Amino acid sequence: MKLRAVTFDAGGTLLYPHPSVGAIYADTARRHGCVASAEAMEAAFRHVWATSHHAETLGTAGNVSQKTWWRQLVFRALDHIGAVMDDREAYFEELYDTFGHAGVWRLFPDAMDTITAVKARGLKVGLLSNWDNRLRPVLEELGVLALMDGVCISCEVGAEKPHEKIFRAACASVGVKEPSAVLHVGDSYREDILGAQAVGMRAVLIHRGEAHPWRATTIRQLAELLPLLE
Repeated sequence: MKLRAVTFDAGGTLLYPHPSVGAIYADTARRHGCVASAEAMEAAFRHVWATSHHAETLGTAGNVSQKTWWRQLVFRALDHIGAVMDDREAYFEELYDTFGHAGVWRLFPDAMDTITAVKARGLKVGLLSNWDNRLRPVLEELGVLALMDGVCISCEVGAEKPHEKIFRAACASVGVKEPSAVLHVGDSYREDILGAQAVGMRAVLIHRGEAHPWRATTIRQLAELLPLLE
């Protein structure tokens, strides 16, 4: 079937935290009476993310879609490095608000050009992401939201990738009934590639690092997607 639309994941695919999660956590912590290095905070975040993110029920909304889940993750990260803080709740609230604005997010250099080039080929463009209600404001501030023909966020759908519900909702959001006419681009083999393929969508993995063990059509930068659309 002829390709009619391309959907993109958000974090790690179109945008990334700047200067880093650890740096933002550490900078915020200093204002709450806790001194910790960016490196320590980054390591703690990555450890807690790895041990809690995929331990949740597959696909059901309640992980990154929920503020309560993020609160638990932040507190676990603080516990991991033994951080002592004046008011953990105040720290979390400031941190949560900070990540809800474009000031700590950057688009990958070829993101806007790739989205524009995809649309110039007559294809619909959508966004499909596991995220909470902070994503729309961030996308709007970054200038991405206006370019999207459809936006599908887990907190709004009630399901997270790799659940089939959110992928089918993404197809509907760009006005395409047949999943095989939609290609999804994301940086998670489990959530993006396997999730998309399970409902019959085409899928491309973006992996900016070195060689990886997964069997998937892979690009190292977004601009490499364009030749695949020919």
